[in-house]
Amino acid sequence: MSLLTAPMLLAGLALTAAPPASGKYWVYIGTYTSKDGSKGIYRCELDLKTGKLSEPEVAAEVGSPSFLTLSPDGKRLYAVGETTGDKGKGGGVYAFAVEAATGKLAKLDESTSGGNGPCHVVTDPAGKRLLVANYGGGSWKLFRLTADGKFEGASQFSQLTGSGSNPKRQEKPHAHCGAFDATGKYFFVVDLGTDQVWVHEHSITETNDNTFTKSRFVPPIKLPAGSGPRHIHIAPANDYAFVCGELDCTVNVVKMDLTQGKEKFEVVQSLPTLPDGKPTPRDSTAEVRIHPSGKFVYVSNRGHNSIAAFAWDGTKLTAIGHATEGINIPRNFNIDPTGKWMLVANQDGNDIVVFEIGADGLPKPTGNKVAVPKPVCVKFLAKP
Repeated sequence: MSLLTAPMLLAGLALTAAPPASGKYWVYIGTYTSKDGSKGIYRCELDLKTGKLSEPEVAAEVGSPSFLTLSPDGKRLYAVGETTGDKGKGGGVYAFAVEAATGKLAKLDESTSGGNGPCHVVTDPAGKRLLVANYGGGSWKLFRLTADGKFEGASQFSQLTGSGSNPKRQEKPHAHCGAFDATGKYFFVVDLGTDQVWVHEHSITETNDNTFTKSRFVPPIKLPAGSGPRHIHIAPANDYAFVCGELDCTVNVVKMDLTQGKEKFEVVQSLPTLPDGKPTPRDSTAEVRIHPSGKFVYVSNRGHNSIAAFAWDGTKLTAIGHATEGINIPRNFNIDPTGKWMLVANQDGNDIVVFEIGADGLPKPTGNKVAVPKPVCVKFLAKP
């Protein structure tokens, strides 16, 4: 499948996956660590028939691995250590080999993020690059990965500049999330501090010195002033993106045209994620996710302690309700690839709660949950 045809083909496909033969997924959980609490990355099993989770076990001891990502082939897991770092080198970035049959992690490599407070990590669709966002440092770093998943010598680092309208939260850049488009040709860095998403076109030069090409800067996506964009989820067809506003509790629909040299972005819709649309100082969003079917979009609300659900018809979002039971300061949440189960990481609840998603798109409580200290991130891997 060529890169040029991938988005067009994906646009017409049902994206929900068939259950693995085992009927189970491994669930990897990123956390904030402490002396008396979390030890690092946790692992448990999700039973697709019942929605029940097994008791979590420590998969790797790492300092505050708040966000995780899996390589496209599922053979590697990457994590950031959300710390201030050492001597200006930034927090840790870690690579692990994954043994799918047992779910075990074996450390492969480690590096540094180049800036304080790395809070997000993601690979490109080919598994050749790794993008890290540094919230505290207001910067990003792009690694080239070897064939066996280690960090190669070549990398790119960028210090963002600018500020926003909120002097307390937007006094400088705060890179909060990274993403690649479906082709891997473009990458995006969501900046809470400047109310925009930085966009770059990028490719790898296959030369003996393993260097990157220079990224071509594309005019950024401008979000509403004071919204404080936090996370982004790009539709597989590359035609729309969804960005949650942390500071104003909104979900923003961005229409995208990624025609090379003529890239264009337009915010075509902004909806509140709270029922009354009136956030208080304690309210903020954390994560935005597209359902594997492509028919629904979800946003987590902290303070209000809910998951806001929206129906998506391909051009417009419509609010359909909220899930609230058992939610306590939700951070990242995720939906298993079959589209049936939603797992919510409750940072202050110290647990992972499970919801079942019906045909109407609303997450319904199941009563299933497991205790995990300060969970932040949830990732799925099919168990053979």
